[in-house]
Order: sequence, then C-alpha cells, then structure tokens
Amino acid sequence: MLLRPKMPDAAPLPIAQTSARPAEHHHAPAACSCAHAPMASAGRPVSPLVGRGASALAAVLVVGVVLTALLATVAITAVSVSIAALVLRSLLNSAPKR
Repeated sequence: MLLRPKMPDAAPLPIAQTSARPAEHHHAPAACSCAHAPMASAGRPVSPLVGRGASALAAVLVVGVVLTALLATVAITAVSVSIAALVLRSLLNSAPKR
C-alpha cells in the first residue's frame, strides 16, 4: 500500500496544422481522333513469383529427398557394421574354446 504507481497524465494531442490551399483540379486529356499504336507489353509475365515459387518448392523437395536418402544410408551402414562387429566378436571369443 505504500508504493502505488501513478499513471502519468495523458499529454494533449497535437492539433494538425492545415494550410488553406485551394483545391487542385486535374483535367483528363481530351480524346483525339488520330490512330495511335496499341501499347506494347513489357514481355514479362503478369505474376513472376509463381514460377519462382514452384521452382523453390521443387528445390526444397529434392533437397529433402536427398537428405532423407543419405540419412537412411548412414543408418543402414551403422546397422551393418554393428552386426559385423557382433559376428567377429563371437567368432574370436569361441576360437580358443575349440
């Protein structure tokens, strides 16, 4: 009860200063009767990120498959080496008993 935090008083909001400028009028150009050539396209696809997204997804999938295959290879090799070690140990331990 001794230490009660007090919230600071709210600062007054600044009033925006508006200038009394006259409104600007923009007029559309008048239509002419001469024949103009149609605008040429820029030669770019409308959505260039679609192609990049698909190729990025394909790259991620390929990297995932390769890493999974490498992990499986390491696991199979480890199991094979451990089995070979058990067989060799068994053969070496039973050799003096013969």
